[in-house]
Amino acid sequence: MVSVHQLSKMNFTGKYTFGSEANYEQFMRALGVPEDAIKHGKNLKFDTEIVQNGNEFTWSQIYPCHTTTNKFVVEQESEFETLNCGKVKVTAHQDGGKLHMNFPKYVHTATIEGGKLVE
Repeated sequence: MVSVHQLSKMNFTGKYTFGSEANYEQFMRALGVPEDAIKHGKNLKFDTEIVQNGNEFTWSQIYPCHTTTNKFVVEQESEFETLNCGKVKVTAHQDGGKLHMNFPKYVHTATIEGGKLVE
């Protein structure tokens, strides 16, 4: 689980700064990420910027060395760039205040709790 602090708020729209993580190494190993990349990424801090317009989302993760941006519409299949820079087709679902995306090796769930983005 990753918790980040929100800098602005309006539904999911906002810019969120990394706050803390749990089980990072185990999660990355389960995805098949090489050990050197896990070690390098463990201490990386990043921002997540989300723009939501109804069911349309632009979701960017901004790292010091690159930015990954995925655009999707809830309940429509969309192509996502994954953590290991691969591409997969995923359909996002919204259940109340939660977003769920079933990736091949994991389920990504996101919600806003206490003004923070929790993934």
